[in-house]
Amino acid sequence: MKRPSFLPVFIGTGFGSGFSPFAPGTAGALLASIIWIALYFLLPFTVVLWATAALVIVFTFAGIWAANKLESCWGEDPSRVVVDEMVGVWIPLLAVPDNGHWYWYVTAAFALFRFFDIVKPLGVRKMESLKGGVGVMMDDVLAGVYSFILLAVARWVIG
Repeated sequence: MKRPSFLPVFIGTGFGSGFSPFAPGTAGALLASIIWIALYFLLPFTVVLWATAALVIVFTFAGIWAANKLESCWGEDPSRVVVDEMVGVWIPLLAVPDNGHWYWYVTAAFALFRFFDIVKPLGVRKMESLKGGVGVMMDDVLAGVYSFILLAVARWVIG
């Protein structure tokens, strides 16, 4: 087995969170949530939304690239690759409002994403059959989209 280079490992493992000995996917999603919370406190909210959208786009493509590189070293859809979980949780975080209850929405975004990522309903599992890094990333992107939709509906209902 060949040794992968640093950059795909750094990106693919979600800045190292994928090396967590317990629940690496959850560790990656948690790190992404913490990054989002830090942005929330450091930047104006509109900038946070744009930054989150940029993170989703950039890390989707970077994740496909990294997963393609790492699969040749670590095998198909290795559990250490968690950049897909990071992207997946950033997607529903786009539905978080800038109000006094934002932290409940962040918690719901995390929980909903992990639910859809683990249960894999409504075509999420089918996305895993896509080849290479695209298959690694797209199941979590779809889980994130489903989480976003539910969170946006909840925001609309709650008001």
